[in-house]
Amino acid sequence: MKFSTALKVNQEIDIRNSELKSLYEEVINCNKCALSKMRNHVIFGEGNPAGGILIIGEAPGRDEDIQGRPFVGKSGQLLDKILAACGFSRKEHVFISNIVKCRPPDNRVPSPEEAKICMPWLIRQIELIDPKIMILLGATALKYMAGNDYRITRVRGKWLNIEGRLAMPVYHPAALLRDPALKRDTWSDFKQIVFKYRELVNPQHYSAHV
Repeated sequence: MKFSTALKVNQEIDIRNSELKSLYEEVINCNKCALSKMRNHVIFGEGNPAGGILIIGEAPGRDEDIQGRPFVGKSGQLLDKILAACGFSRKEHVFISNIVKCRPPDNRVPSPEEAKICMPWLIRQIELIDPKIMILLGATALKYMAGNDYRITRVRGKWLNIEGRLAMPVYHPAALLRDPALKRDTWSDFKQIVFKYRELVNPQHYSAHV
């Protein structure tokens, strides 16, 4: 696991990265649930922890489990295109993680028990990364971060306050691959994220499209 040094501008960020590395060592050795017995890789996360944005997905899929990186399959390729249109990249602006760190069989939705066991790792990541903005990709991320009463079709594109942090629920890229008509709403949501990023992180952030 490599942690970006692009924004190491002070000792606080250096310490944060050191703590993340320690957490990484704990997570990759986790065997608290049955998923640990089936995995090829634990997918801790990837990106710049000092970039200001934390993206939270559902769980690793087949491609992710093979490669040991989050969002590298078709959904990940689409996510990267959306991020690029926003002027964002994994190297500089975002850190990407998931509700659970190991692939569920057949890419199924994580069970409540699996999510319950794995969520403390994510909560610790959030504490260490301390993002200005969280992006919740799809219904599962929304459910476990905001609660069972939230529906992605109702709250996508709306800013939520989750434990004092701003979060924007958006459709999962896999949903866009199944239904391209959702792309228009998704782009509208990501434009809001760009505006908020300029407000909270970098007023000079450049996107050719926003």
